[in-house]
Amino acid sequence: LQKYLGKMSEPLLDRMDFCVEMGRPDFSLYGHGDENSAQIRKRVERAIQIQRKRYEKEKFSYNGEVPGALLEKYCPLGQKEREYLDLLFQAEHYSIRKVSRMIKVARTIADLQGSETIQEAHLTEAVRFRSVDRKYWGVPL
Repeated sequence: LQKYLGKMSEPLLDRMDFCVEMGRPDFSLYGHGDENSAQIRKRVERAIQIQRKRYEKEKFSYNGEVPGALLEKYCPLGQKEREYLDLLFQAEHYSIRKVSRMIKVARTIADLQGSETIQEAHLTEAVRFRSVDRKYWGVPL
């Protein structure tokens, strides 16, 4: 896997919203989740409707399609969240593209949780969806 992933450049990786390595599932975890498939589906459908309504006057319908120029309008961040992203950008050397993608993913996570605002926990979860960055490229999380 590392040989294959090593052929990908960081700018290419920056264009991916999710890049997570999944291990073999633990059989004992099956059937013990808080939500069943029907509940998850309803939550996803609700998030899709939220996004379609949010962008009804635009030429796009989903968080992942928000152009950079409209990111602040549709994915506003509080002071705490801005400071967190500034830390990632400055200290961890994240690119603008990577930070923008994380904001869009965090907006989707917030939608799935029914939150009107993006919280630091949503951003943290979005960062974790980039877990292979550190493992294969040495890029800090």
